[in-house]
Amino acid sequence: MRCPFCGNIDTQVKDSRPAEDHVSIRRRRFCPACGGRFTTYERVQLRDLVVIKTNGRREDFDRDKLERSIRIALQKRPIDPERIDQMISGIVRRLESMGETDIPSKQIGEIVMETLARIDTVAYVRFASVYKNFQAADDFDKFVSELRPENSQPAR
Repeated sequence: MRCPFCGNIDTQVKDSRPAEDHVSIRRRRFCPACGGRFTTYERVQLRDLVVIKTNGRREDFDRDKLERSIRIALQKRPIDPERIDQMISGIVRRLESMGETDIPSKQIGEIVMETLARIDTVAYVRFASVYKNFQAADDFDKFVSELRPENSQPAR
């Protein structure tokens, strides 16, 4: 593993243990050239996934991109970081176990929205606002009104 500080390719593993989510290994590393210490994570990857964008463009699936978008939606929400990691790992496992290597971005977005809806409705609406490209306040109002049961309209 290359040292992120000096670029040395000969680093040493000092400690290995399962990460909190138990689906990855956390390794503490040491660089003998510069003395730097850093952490890496190792995960199982069942298959290489390719995302098919709505315009037909293809790009490699990026777990970090998925994680960033979910963390933005969950920003300042009372959700435990470990729960977020488990959710992201669950989504990735679900995508990998679908049997297909090419996955439409729309399908990934629907899976994320379904998962967020079960965890936090505010994060669900935040993610949906970007995913569904809301343009005006009316878009929010319409979306939120679809979430409410028929009998629980707010008092005016």
